[in-house]
Amino acid sequence: MSKVLVILGELSDRDIDWMLANGKRTQVQAGTILITEGLPLDALYIVLDGTLSVSVSSLGDKEIGKIICGEVLGEMSFVDGRLPSATVTAIEECLILSIPRRLLTEKLEQDVLFSLRFYRAITKFLSYRLRGTVNRFGEKGDYLIYEDPDDERPTQQNVDDPDLAESRFQSLLQRLKGS
Repeated sequence: MSKVLVILGELSDRDIDWMLANGKRTQVQAGTILITEGLPLDALYIVLDGTLSVSVSSLGDKEIGKIICGEVLGEMSFVDGRLPSATVTAIEECLILSIPRRLLTEKLEQDVLFSLRFYRAITKFLSYRLRGTVNRFGEKGDYLIYEDPDDERPTQQNVDDPDLAESRFQSLLQRLKGS
């Protein structure tokens, strides 16, 4: 769950309210492909519940990792405009918050402070993910993996106020699961 906390720790309550108001809560059934390698994305996703599998065609569609509650998906394609480099498939029923790319782009163009906080959050998130991936790649040797089961809570290095970020995520979950 710590990955989304990195992002929520940077955003304001108003930013999160905007994401909830403009995002769509979706139940994704097991076996559903959420992201297809090489095909454009129309949303940024936050995994609120469930587990997804990440695979890449260059390795014969081998699973290279798992995505769990609290992960953000599609952020790389959102930032660099390139097509997804992996396929993400639900292993079990998942609850996803999808924020339409068009609406998020408009918000970023219209609200400079939101844009600043959002890109700072994404930058920290990607840096955190890259550092973890590099560390695990060295440990595992043969493949990259996004999930770190020993990493359930962010450290002070990753999030300025981990308790606030955790509180925001729990509030987000309650609001979305209740609707």
